[in-house]
Amino acid sequence: MSVSPKLISVAGNIGAGKTTLTRQLAKHYNWEPHFEALDDNPYISDFYDDMHRWSFNMQIYFLNTRFNSILEILSGNTSVIQDRSIYEDANIFAPNLHGMGLMSTRDFNTYKSLFESLKSMIKPPDLMIYMRASIPTLVNQIQKRGRQYEDSIRLDYLKRLNERYEAWVSNYKDGALLIIDVDDLDFENKPEDFGLVINKVEAELNGLF
Repeated sequence: MSVSPKLISVAGNIGAGKTTLTRQLAKHYNWEPHFEALDDNPYISDFYDDMHRWSFNMQIYFLNTRFNSILEILSGNTSVIQDRSIYEDANIFAPNLHGMGLMSTRDFNTYKSLFESLKSMIKPPDLMIYMRASIPTLVNQIQKRGRQYEDSIRLDYLKRLNERYEAWVSNYKDGALLIIDVDDLDFENKPEDFGLVINKVEAELNGLF
């Protein structure tokens, strides 16, 4: 009996380790990985320099690229693991920018309306993996990878995002959800820690495949 392809999304704040976990799980399960193309984003450097000016442009760019990526994934016949989801943009990043006064209400309402239109044309992930990390862990990871455009990220920005992530996952009802606390894990360098993550993922996948 053939098994229908699945979509797994890895969610989490900036620096939580999404790309690393996506890469490792893709290799382990032979899933096709889809990564967030930050280096190709024409707005990201300007955004971190002047969030108020570029917030709407940035979020529309993400919305468009992620929507097209999902359409591509859903039209394929292989299981895919995705580094960050379109739902995070709409439920966390855009509302956070609006709440901080960095996106006008007019722009935010336009964004929300567009998202709802696009959302009706796609299905949510079969499994959402949320990587929960404290601010010190996020800051350490961001500094370690040394992306120049991330140098100006403020601590209060990361803190607000974490608060919105926690509120979002506490009410997440779109599908299966797995929460991984990453503060005390080094799944990139410690096989035993990656083994713990695999055990948690396996428990969720047993009901999917």
